[in-house]
Amino acid sequence: MSEAKNDLKHIAVLAFPFATHAPPLFSLIRRLSTMAPQAKFSFFSTRESNNKIFSNQGRIESIKPYNVNDGLPEDYMISFANPHERVEYFLKAVPGNFKQAMEVAVQVIGREITCIISDAFFWFGADIAHELHVPWVPLWTAGPRPLLLHLETDLVRQKMGGDGVPEDRTMDFLPGFSEIRAADIPKELLHEDAIPGIPAMLYKMGKMLPRAAAGVLSSWEKLDPDVVNQLQSRLHNFLEVGPLVLTSPDPVVSDPQCCLEWLDKQKRGSVLYVCFGSMIMPPPHELAELAEALEECDSPFLWSFRENPEAKLPEGFLERTKEKGKVVSWSPQLKVLQHNATGVFLTHAGWNSISESIVGCVPMICRPFFGDQALNTRTVEAIWKIGVGIEGGTITKDGVTKAIKLILSTEEGEKMRKNVEHLQDLALDAVSNGGSSKNFEALLEVVTK
Repeated sequence: MSEAKNDLKHIAVLAFPFATHAPPLFSLIRRLSTMAPQAKFSFFSTRESNNKIFSNQGRIESIKPYNVNDGLPEDYMISFANPHERVEYFLKAVPGNFKQAMEVAVQVIGREITCIISDAFFWFGADIAHELHVPWVPLWTAGPRPLLLHLETDLVRQKMGGDGVPEDRTMDFLPGFSEIRAADIPKELLHEDAIPGIPAMLYKMGKMLPRAAAGVLSSWEKLDPDVVNQLQSRLHNFLEVGPLVLTSPDPVVSDPQCCLEWLDKQKRGSVLYVCFGSMIMPPPHELAELAEALEECDSPFLWSFRENPEAKLPEGFLERTKEKGKVVSWSPQLKVLQHNATGVFLTHAGWNSISESIVGCVPMICRPFFGDQALNTRTVEAIWKIGVGIEGGTITKDGVTKAIKLILSTEEGEKMRKNVEHLQDLALDAVSNGGSSKNFEALLEVVTK
């Protein structure tokens, strides 16, 4: 790419500041910034989100952060009981908060905006791009299956909506979905557009995505071919650039609590790794059941637990399990999953976690909570056969114990390991044989043309 082609480019990057949405978008931008070194990228997110990202990554000369209003009342108190509440406040402030910050960036940098890259959630990116006469490039940070459902929301509601649809009814009207049931569909898909907040945002997103100059997905070739074929027929310039943990890896990997050193002392394939993401905390009774299962099972465990474990876990649990377990506030998840001691991953089934588990070649035990997590769980269990959902859908001592034994100690568990190894090979092949790289080049052409 010649310097003359990108030396006046100013790309506005609109991040969704919750859960693990902003980091993959930043990884994408970091990769693009190295491919177009003279271009300027203005990265828009909330102060809290930007502080986390740029403190972890350090400053990159061509990527400048700008803070947008988070929409929260001054006296707002964080509540883990309702993780969606902060999102709903934020959505009331868009798109005005982004437009205001974008005007500041244009003045600071002295260049008009020439392209908008946004989280796909931000359906209004299409309208802003249209006003500015520039391309809109949305990044979908989850998997291909939920994306197709959001594009086909009206059809899904027609076929699966209503109170009388049994939960075990399958979605055989979409290619590749014959094993997916009504119970696995994100609930917001079955509601009308009049519902405020997140469901309305996702519905509008599905309507706007076909207007994108390119649709970018954090997945990789051949992972889900039936679904990808459908997406390619519905979206212009559909580009899979993942897995981003391999195509745009984090340059800084820290391990302040020595998780990897602890794993070095464990037997190969023996450790249960537990992590429910950055937004979710299971309810107290499920934490108690999980703690009891971990205490009584034979497997060593590593638990990434972001809150105070002394306050949240049963009294004496940490002391009683200190010889075989390690509870930390943060872990280098991908490195943990790539460690040969890690044998199974208990997860909320978010897309980033599933991608990293596949890259690490680790079967999963899934306890989904909201959004696309139930659909991801069903895909893991029934389509790819690389893990299981917890029996009954919620954490119980017996359910966790059975799942651990199934994966670590049975022939069926060994088959899951071989299946995930196959998907890992597809991920590595997409990266090493140029599939993802070619898509990055096509993306760069759209962004800098």
